[in-house]
Amino acid sequence: MSDDKREDRWTEGPELTPEQAREAQQAKQEKPVPPPESAETLRERQRLAQQEMLDRWIDGVLVEQRRSRRWKLFFRFFFAVLILASLAATFYSLFGDPAREPERHHLGVVEVHGVIDSESPASAERIIEGLNRAWEAANAAVVVLHIDSPGGSPVQSQRVYDEIMRLREEGGKPIIAVIEDVGASGAYYMAAAADEIVAAPASLVGSIGVIFASFGFEEAIDRIGIERRIYVSGENKGFLDPFSPVAPDEREFWQTVMDTTHGQFIEAVRQGRGERLVEDERLFSGLIWSGQQALELGLIDGISSLDALSRELFGEVRLHDYTPRLDPFERLSRQFGRVAAEWVGVPASRSPVRYQLP
Repeated sequence: MSDDKREDRWTEGPELTPEQAREAQQAKQEKPVPPPESAETLRERQRLAQQEMLDRWIDGVLVEQRRSRRWKLFFRFFFAVLILASLAATFYSLFGDPAREPERHHLGVVEVHGVIDSESPASAERIIEGLNRAWEAANAAVVVLHIDSPGGSPVQSQRVYDEIMRLREEGGKPIIAVIEDVGASGAYYMAAAADEIVAAPASLVGSIGVIFASFGFEEAIDRIGIERRIYVSGENKGFLDPFSPVAPDEREFWQTVMDTTHGQFIEAVRQGRGERLVEDERLFSGLIWSGQQALELGLIDGISSLDALSRELFGEVRLHDYTPRLDPFERLSRQFGRVAAEWVGVPASRSPVRYQLP
């Protein structure tokens, strides 16, 4: 091997002398530079770049449009299914045959759940319709008013009470009220008409009284500088206005209204329960009792439940719900109407006097 070209295993190729390295570097620097591109070539290159960018943008727009179209189709399909399901539920509730009446004897149940009001599921119209369905059903051996309610409208409660008393006088089928968690005030008003009332030991029963709740804001609006403008025809027309002070004669008059309504409640309970009531001055004071206490006071007739009552009568649980189905569209429209009325300041039609827990 010659001295000027020795192989070096640590590098690639032969080892160069300093002179040979300088010559190689000089040869690289002297390599001819390609001639500059012409203006035509530059314009063509720029046009191609712009075309490529435009193509990428168009591809992105098309992809986004396809994605948007897919989401639109999805939401249209989803809302179509939702509307069809709502229509199907409505038609089924209106025209469909609910669960067929059992062929064996059973308890004909009518549900009273929630606040009793003309615009609520626990309305007199709905409860009375359920009572009549259960009464007319040949295999419903007993009509059961299944109650879990704090009470509500006096008028709605009185309507149901009167209907139960009418059926009770007609005879032929017992009517039993079964109280779950709460059977208070207007709900107990209804129950008092039944032939028999049963409840759980810890159920809340009673609250035989009338309530009206309001606020007085007359001093508050004076402090913040608000002028109350109210126009009435009739000197006492605005006496329940919360922004006006209550005069002693107005307070006395309103108390007579409350006492009269309370008296109607007491009379109905006495008529429905008869001699089963224990003479106790606290009975009609508005107090609410446990099921065990209510039994001792004669407000109820026994400690039991819906299932236990069925087993006692038939040896097994045989129940059938005769409560009319709720129309979802009607319920939604009522709720919307109530909210809209409150939004524009239209007062609700419900009575301010309530057979209801505070």
